[in-house]
Amino acid sequence: MSSLDPVLLEILGNKFASVTEEMCLTLQRTGRTLYVKETADFACALAGLDGRFFAYPRSIGVSGFVGLECLPAIEAVIATQGALEPGDVILTNDPYRSTGLATHLPDLHMIEPYFHDGEIVAYGWCFVHCSDVGGRVASSISPVNTEIFQEGLRIPPVKLMRRGEMSPEVKLFLDANSRTPEANMGDIRAMLASLATGRRRVAQMLGQHGAFELTAAQEALMSYAAGKAEAVLRQMPEGRYSFADYLDDDAASRLPVRVAVTIEIKDGKVHLDFTGTDPQVATAMNIPSCGRPHAWLTLRMLALVQTLDRSAPLNAGLLRPLSITTPLGSLVNPEEPAATGVRHAAAIRVNDILNGAFGIALPDVLPAAASGTVIPIVMSEPKPTGGRMVQVIEPLIGGTGARRGHDGVDGRDSGISNLANNPVETVEAELGVEVLHYALRSDSGGAGQWRGGCGMELSFRVLTDGSHVLGRGMERLLFRPWGQAGGQPGQPGSLVINEGHPRERRLGKIDVLEVQAGDIVTFRTPGAGGWGDPMQRAPEAVLADVEAGFVTAERARRDYGVALTGGRIDTEATAALRSAAGTNAGTVFGPERDTWDGVFAPALMDRLNAALLALPLSRRQSRRREIFETVLADLPTNFPRSPVSDTQREAAARRLETCLNTI
Repeated sequence: MSSLDPVLLEILGNKFASVTEEMCLTLQRTGRTLYVKETADFACALAGLDGRFFAYPRSIGVSGFVGLECLPAIEAVIATQGALEPGDVILTNDPYRSTGLATHLPDLHMIEPYFHDGEIVAYGWCFVHCSDVGGRVASSISPVNTEIFQEGLRIPPVKLMRRGEMSPEVKLFLDANSRTPEANMGDIRAMLASLATGRRRVAQMLGQHGAFELTAAQEALMSYAAGKAEAVLRQMPEGRYSFADYLDDDAASRLPVRVAVTIEIKDGKVHLDFTGTDPQVATAMNIPSCGRPHAWLTLRMLALVQTLDRSAPLNAGLLRPLSITTPLGSLVNPEEPAATGVRHAAAIRVNDILNGAFGIALPDVLPAAASGTVIPIVMSEPKPTGGRMVQVIEPLIGGTGARRGHDGVDGRDSGISNLANNPVETVEAELGVEVLHYALRSDSGGAGQWRGGCGMELSFRVLTDGSHVLGRGMERLLFRPWGQAGGQPGQPGSLVINEGHPRERRLGKIDVLEVQAGDIVTFRTPGAGGWGDPMQRAPEAVLADVEAGFVTAERARRDYGVALTGGRIDTEATAALRSAAGTNAGTVFGPERDTWDGVFAPALMDRLNAALLALPLSRRQSRRREIFETVLADLPTNFPRSPVSDTQREAAARRLETCLNTI
């Protein structure tokens, strides 16, 4: 129990939070690139002496990094470069050498110690997703990179600033290893400005309250948040709840990638066990958690606690009642040098499975699956003076899943990042593109008593020959965002070039797509899952959706049993349609997932992954590929998009059982 007066603690908590938000505003207003100024792919926080965040902004910047830890990076610098002094600033982007503080190389993280009377009293932290840190492709992120060495310049924890002066050697390395050195340095200086803002504000608080109260409040705020989290967990039914979902593929083959979790809730604590998740992949979708309760694996816990208790402060204390198991060598705890550039695609699926598992315990609280994708669409275009301009056109997302009593949010999902969209005018001013269409996608949200949020559609014309389009994290092109309590899944996403023209091409995931002036590129993101039987949705709500353009009249009839004539509800026809419809219940994954599970049943997948993880790292991927090729040999080429016969399914299941017995 804290010795601080509760009223004073509340005041200090709000002051700390306001410091972090002012740091974020400083960073955004002084940043150089669209991804900082408009998208807001950055964050700032205050960390205690244990390196955990005791203050975090609520309303600006990336929402998902509350659970990151700074201490390993701090200790690494002290061990190799000596004690920290006033004016020092640590820089790193290396997931492995920072022990998971950074999670892919374009994210630059900075830590500054804040001193008082010669002693460190807190740390300021910030990160920015920068335009390019070298590597094989522009923007440094490619889904098909096979190891981190291909992804760009690795920066172990180093002192960027020494006693207030930037290290010329570090700057030289940064500039020499980027396609956009000036833009990067502009954002780096904005980061330094944000840390300086934090330093000044903390100094003001020290003058007002003193070092004892300021440092005591850090632990008190964390303990208070932990107590709030435990109280929420005690309200949940105790037990073990399991859920699994899939990434469409590993970006290098057509083999889906499984992510699984079992949560155990007991006595105000929760344990997350990711056993059953596939081994790490030989592409860039691995999550470098380093075996810790990492931010990318625990974000849903934060959201759940703060949903059920809105008075809980936002800090790392919310995660104290949580423990975790992440098998070494799995997708959620890869071994170095696994590539991690597109780790957000897997992190989103982790969000989905936690949502599904907690939803078994709290079916009336948790929503259906969100759209399940965030696609930073990057344009790399040649500059007349040489080199290339690299900018993000849009961080394209879908909608949120419906839940009991509420439709999903259309075209908005802050599930992992809280990124903002880029204004069309700004995009067209900075890049050689013409945005033709940017809108919600009709009929994409899953039907339900409460409708899933609609996905988005973005179509733009390329204006410069030799341009490259990169779409990172494209997912849910195959396995749909599932519906809950009988709600239907959302529609899958797509990518089309020159739709409706003679040169039309329909593509799946892309690495680097070369386009020419005049080409029209159209991305469509998935819709989210619906909640509840669609036949129970109020006909008036369906009509309102049709009038707003969220649902077409054809889908209103087919999915909701609502007949419209002349823009009005045909009551008799609607009653007939609904009486003839069947009932819906439970989790509805969609036909592709049902077909897949018919061959690769969950229990068999658990056994397969346990056996693969027992093999040496060098053998896992090749053996996994051999097994799947054997099992899929006699199934249709487009499996699981098309159904299989009972005979085919049974034969494939027998082959899988045989393979399991020979690993």
